[in-house]
Amino acid sequence: MDLDAAVRDYRRAVLGIGTAEQAAKRRVAAARERADTARQVLHKAMVQAAREGVRPVELQQRTGYTKERVRQILRAGGVEPE
Repeated sequence: MDLDAAVRDYRRAVLGIGTAEQAAKRRVAAARERADTARQVLHKAMVQAAREGVRPVELQQRTGYTKERVRQILRAGGVEPE
C-alpha cells in the first residue's frame, strides 16, 4: 500500500469515529425519549389502577417502586390517600 492510500484510509477511519459517536448519541437520545414516554404511560396506568381499587402496596410490588414513589405518582395524578 502506498503512503497516499494509507493517509486516505486513516482519515476515513478517524472521520468514521465522529460519525459513529454522533450515531450513538442519537440512539441514546432516542432510547431516553422512549423511556420517558414509557414512564409517563406507566404512571398514568398506575393512577388509573389506583382509581379502580388497586392498593398502593400492590402497585409497589408490581412496579418495584418504593412506597414513597408510588405515593408521589398517585398524588401527582390526583389520587389522595384514604
